Amino acid sequence: MTESTTAVGRLVQVVALLREHCLWTAALTHESLVEYLIEESHELAEVIEAGPGTATAELKGELADVLFQVLLHARIQEELGNFNFEDVAEYLSAKLVRRNRHVFKPDGSLQESFPESIEEIVASYDAVKQGERPERDSPFDGIPPTLPALTLAAKSIDRARRAGFPVDQQLGSSEAGSPSPTSHGEPQAPQSRPPASETELGNLLLAVVSQASAAGLDAEQALRGAVRRFQRGVTGA
Repeated sequence: MTESTTAVGRLVQVVALLREHCLWTAALTHESLVEYLIEESHELAEVIEAGPGTATAELKGELADVLFQVLLHARIQEELGNFNFEDVAEYLSAKLVRRNRHVFKPDGSLQESFPESIEEIVASYDAVKQGERPERDSPFDGIPPTLPALTLAAKSIDRARRAGFPVDQQLGSSEAGSPSPTSHGEPQAPQSRPPASETELGNLLLAVVSQASAAGLDAEQALRGAVRRFQRGVTGA
């Protein structure tokens, strides 16, 4: 037994003992854990976004917190007699082999050669996913509608592009660039060129939110509505 396997086995045991002997942990349910899963995921994202200078120990700690959430959910299901963490790991391994046929053969061994372009990899991956869920006839199936509006928009556009839909035609040809500050420091309306960097893009988005707020509009809901219209336009629904 390798050191990593021993560590994982001990971790699973510790979680099981907590569920058995800690009243607070024992009272946790899938539903009550959702807020912690979201919180821990955001904390991990914050550490990652801090950049390359992030302390290794801090990143390790946040990864551990997210893993703890996974282990708790698996343990609850084990107590119900459904599956355990080992089953989750086996499921994930099989899924990764199945979906990444550009890397693995069906038996899990490596292919003799590998694609040299991201486009080939994406096409192969998407074909496998479609084969797994043939009942899904929309590229947007499976995208959680509760995602933050910007993430929802980005994923919807990406899915539509990957499915071969004319995204640019659907969105229209208008382009917006970065805003420039007025004499009072407030951003002006977007310019006619696209943003050249994430900094300019961030300024542009902030300017749009500022203008929406000044007009009494909800930028989050407005973008959600635009995404819904985009999805309907793409699918013809």
